[in-house]
Amino acid sequence: MAKQFILLMSDTTRCDMIGAYGHKAMSTPNLDRLAEEGVWFTEAYCAQPVCGPARSALFTGQFPHSNGVIANCLPLGDNVKTIGQRLSDQGIHCGYIGKWHLDGFDYFGNGRCPEGFDADYWYDMRCYLEELDESWRRRSRRSETSFDEDFDETMTYGYRVASRAVDFIEQFGKEDFFLTVSFDEPHGPSLTPAPFNTMYEGVCFEDNPNYADDLSDKPLMQQLWAGEGRFLPADHFHRPTAALSLFLGCNSFMDAMAGRVLEAIERCCPEAVVMFTSDHGDLCGNHKLQTKNGVAYREVANIPWIIRDHQHRGVRHALVSHVDFVPGVLEYFGLGIPRLLEGKSFWPLVREEEAVIHEAVFVEFGRYEVDHDGFGGLQLMRSAFDGRMKLVLHLCDTDELYDVRQDPGEVVNLIDDPRYARQRNHLHDLILQHMNDTRDVFRGYCWAVRKWRTDLVPSWSNDGYTRQRENEEYEPRQLDYDTGMPMENAVRRKKIVDEKL
Repeated sequence: MAKQFILLMSDTTRCDMIGAYGHKAMSTPNLDRLAEEGVWFTEAYCAQPVCGPARSALFTGQFPHSNGVIANCLPLGDNVKTIGQRLSDQGIHCGYIGKWHLDGFDYFGNGRCPEGFDADYWYDMRCYLEELDESWRRRSRRSETSFDEDFDETMTYGYRVASRAVDFIEQFGKEDFFLTVSFDEPHGPSLTPAPFNTMYEGVCFEDNPNYADDLSDKPLMQQLWAGEGRFLPADHFHRPTAALSLFLGCNSFMDAMAGRVLEAIERCCPEAVVMFTSDHGDLCGNHKLQTKNGVAYREVANIPWIIRDHQHRGVRHALVSHVDFVPGVLEYFGLGIPRLLEGKSFWPLVREEEAVIHEAVFVEFGRYEVDHDGFGGLQLMRSAFDGRMKLVLHLCDTDELYDVRQDPGEVVNLIDDPRYARQRNHLHDLILQHMNDTRDVFRGYCWAVRKWRTDLVPSWSNDGYTRQRENEEYEPRQLDYDTGMPMENAVRRKKIVDEKL
C-alpha cells in the first residue's frame, strides 16, 4: 500500500478559531471532522511566532537560531536541508503548494521552486500575483475587495492553492508522496468571499482577563507595542469589529478550501495520513496587543495540531513542537532520524494517550522582519513551558513567569515571587541547556545572569566547550581546529590557546 502524508496548514489560526477545540462560535466543519476522526493536541507550540521562522522549524526540524531564519525575509542556511530534500533524496515524491516564506525574498516569495519539491506544482504567492493583471493584483491586497460585487472565491489565493492540490492528489493518488498545502488565509488582508465575509458580524472571541492587562509588570517592549492602547478599557479590545469579522470569516473560508482537498483525499487516497497546523496565532487585542512579536503568550505560540492516521483518536495534552514534525514524517516513511535534528518524532504521542516526549517546549524570538525598522526591532527572547509554568527570558528587558493553571490568561508576572523560585530556576536551567544543546548562536553568559538568579556566576568562557555541527548525512565530518583531523567528539572542552602565539 502506498504511503502518503498530506500537511494542510494555514497562516495565523489560533486554537480558539477551531470549533473542535471547544469554541462553538467558530465554523470549521472540515477541520472539526478531521479532529473527530483523528487526534488533536491542546499543547502544540510553534518555535517562533512569526511566519518565516515558524515555518523554518516546521520544515527543517531545527530551531530558527539553528537554520538561519531568525526573522522574516531571511533564507535558510545553505547547509540546512528541508523535509522535501530529505524525502526526495530517498525517492519519495514531494509537492509543495502555497505560501513558503523561506527563500529570503519578500513576503510573497521569488516564484522559484526550491530543491526537493515538484516544480510543476510549485505555487508560492508570487506565482499567484503574476497570474493577475495590475488592477486585480492591487485589489487582492485590499480587505475591502471582499465586498465587491465582481469578486468571488476563484480570485483568491486559497482557492487556487486548493485547486492545484486537488490536481496533485488526483494525479499521484496511487503513489508514495508527501504534499504540503499551505494557505495564506486567514492572514491579512483576509480576502474573503461571500458568505464568509459577513458570517461573523457581531462575533468576538470569548472573554479573558488578559483583555484588562495593563502590562505594568511586563517588558517595556510590550508597553511600547501597546502604546496608548494600554490605558484603554478591556471592552475596547474585547468586542466585535469589522476587521475581526473578516479575519474569522477568512478562517472559515480556509476551512472550506481545506474541505475541497479533504474530499479529493477521500476519493483518491483515503488511507493517507492527513495533518493540519498553523504557523502561529494572533493576539487580536489580548493583553491589549495586536498581531504577534517577541512574546510567548498562548494566543500566538499555542497552535492547532490535528492528525488523522485512521488508527488513533482522541485528545492529547502532551507537549509537542513544530520541530517534532520532520522527525515524525521521517519515521512515517521508515527513514532514520538524523542526529542534527532538534525535535523528536511526534508518533509516540499519537499512539499513546499518556506518552511524553518533552519535559518542556521552547519558543524563541529574534526580530519580526529584516525589512522592518519598526515592530520593536531586535527582541532576543527564549522561553520554556512545561505544561504548567512558563518562563520567558528577554535578554534586554524584563523577564516573565506565569503559572498557567492558576492564571491561564498569563496576566500576573511571577518572575520575582520567591514562592516560585524553584520552578523558575529549573526552567531557566532547561533554557540554558537547550541553548547549548542546539548550539544557539546567541548563547552567552548574559542569559544566565538575571537579577533574580543570584547563584550563577558569569564566566568569559561560559561553559567552556566547543560545540561543532554534527551532521554526516549531506556533508563530511567537521575537522578539529587543533589537529586538522576529523573531530572525535563534537562537544568537547575548549583548548586554551597559548597566549604567546
